[in-house]
Amino acid sequence: MGRKCQLTGKKANNAYAISHSHRRSHKLQQANLQSKRVWWSQGNRWVKLRLSTKAIKTLEKKGLQAMAKEAGINLNNY
Repeated sequence: MGRKCQLTGKKANNAYAISHSHRRSHKLQQANLQSKRVWWSQGNRWVKLRLSTKAIKTLEKKGLQAMAKEAGINLNNY
């Protein structure tokens, strides 16, 4: 699996690294991904996901089941 958030779909962004003389070179801005074990109460078990830090903050507010439903993910596979 590539460097992509499993719940939000965040991935790398193409950008320019601009020097002091304003010469541009291409660079990738990677998403801040963390491996996280999250308790899934409906399945009564831990689920290990690769999430962006923004998704972790949203997860605390919405809950795992709601975010997985929005993303169209079946948590039984993780």
